Amino acid sequence: MTSDPRAGRFGDFGGRYVPEALVAALDELDAARRAAETDPQFQAELAELHRSYTGRPSLLTEVPRFAQHAGKARIFLKREDLNHTGSHKINNVLGQALLTVRMGKKRVIAETGAGQHGVATATAAALMGLDCVVYMGERDTERQALNVARMKLLGAEVIPVKHGSRTLKDAVNEAMRDWVTNVDSTHYVLGTVTGPHPFPEMVRNFHRIIGDEARAQMLQEVGRLPDAVCACVGGGSNAIGIFHAFIGDADVRLVGLEAGGEGVASGRHASRFATGVPGVLHGAATYLLQDEDGQTIESHSVSAGLDYPSVGPEHAHLYTSGRAEYRPVTDAEAMEAFQLLCRTEGIIPAIESAHALAGARQVGAELGPDGLILVNLSGRGDKDVETAARWFDILSGEDIVREKQIKAEDEPQDAEGSGW
Repeated sequence: MTSDPRAGRFGDFGGRYVPEALVAALDELDAARRAAETDPQFQAELAELHRSYTGRPSLLTEVPRFAQHAGKARIFLKREDLNHTGSHKINNVLGQALLTVRMGKKRVIAETGAGQHGVATATAAALMGLDCVVYMGERDTERQALNVARMKLLGAEVIPVKHGSRTLKDAVNEAMRDWVTNVDSTHYVLGTVTGPHPFPEMVRNFHRIIGDEARAQMLQEVGRLPDAVCACVGGGSNAIGIFHAFIGDADVRLVGLEAGGEGVASGRHASRFATGVPGVLHGAATYLLQDEDGQTIESHSVSAGLDYPSVGPEHAHLYTSGRAEYRPVTDAEAMEAFQLLCRTEGIIPAIESAHALAGARQVGAELGPDGLILVNLSGRGDKDVETAARWFDILSGEDIVREKQIKAEDEPQDAEGSGW
C-alpha cells in the first residue's frame, strides 16, 4: 500500500491510501478528469445529456403544508427525485461514463447500497454501450429488490456480497478487489465523495450542479439566499453537491443529517460525527466508526443508502473547520418525516431524503416563521415503498408473503443462477 499525503487533501482529510496496482489507474483518471473540466467539447456533451436525458434543471418546489410542521418556516425542496433514474446519482454517473469512454475502457463496475447508484450506472452503461457489473450487499439486495430488478433489466450483472455486514461497506470492498484485478480494462464508477484522490473532488464537481442551480433558483424565487441548507449524509455526495455553492456564504447554515438509526446511545446507527474518530477506510482519511483496536464497526440504518460507517473527507473538513454542522436523525424521526411529506404534499421521498426532511423540521423549529430553508430531496421513494409499508404496518404479514410468492413465480429461472 502507498500513500501520497499531498494529493486530494481537504485539511487533514482525504489523500490516497491504495495498493500500488491502483496508482497508475488513479493517475490516469485524474489526468482525464482535469482535461475534461477545461474541455468545452466534454462540457457541452455533458450539459446536453443533462438537458435532454437527465431532465435538468431540476425543479424547486415550495412545501407550505409540510412547513406547518417545521416551525412555519418557508421550505423549498430541490427536486433531484425528478431526475431520470429517480435520484441525484445520475449527475455523477453520466460524467464518469463519458470519462470511461474517453479513456478507452469498455467495462464499468460500481457499488451500491440503496440501489440508486447502481441503477444510474447500469443506465449510463446501457446508453454508452459499456459492460456493467454492480456489487451490492446481500442484505441490501433484499431491502431493495425493485432496484435489483431495474439494474438487471438495464443489462447489468448484479453480484450480491455475502460476507461481513452484507451492506454497502462490503460492496465497496468487493468493487475495489475487482478493480485491482481488472484495472486495465475497467473503470470503477465510485458512487459518492469518498475513496482515494481524485474521487472525492471529481464526484463533488459532477454534483455541484445541484447547488449551482438551487442558489440561482432561490435568488429568482425568493430574492435572497436560504438561512439553512439541509441534506442527508451517507457517503455525502448529494450533500456536498448542494453545499458547495453556499460554502462561501457565511450566513447560510449547512446542515448534514446522518443516520441515527435506533439512537446514538444504542450503538446501532451510522452517525460518524457523533461517535466516530479519524481513520482510514476505502483509500481516504476521514471520520469513521471504529473500535478501540481501529477495526471498523458495523453501521445501521433503516435506509440502505445511509448505512455506511465512513463519510466523504470534505465533509470531515467542513465538520472540523466548523463550516457545517452534522446531526443524527433516528429511524423513527426519518419515517415520521417520510409520512408527513407524503400526506401533506403528495410527494413520496426516498428514506435517505426523509432524514433531511426531519432535519429541516428541527431547524425550522429553531428559526421560526421568518426562516427560509432549502432541502435537497435527493431521491424518490419508489424503492422504499415495501420498507415503508412494513414500518407503518400497511401490509399484513400474509400480504407480504403472498407478494414474495408472486415475485418468485413471475421471475424467470436460470439454471446457473446468473439472472437476467
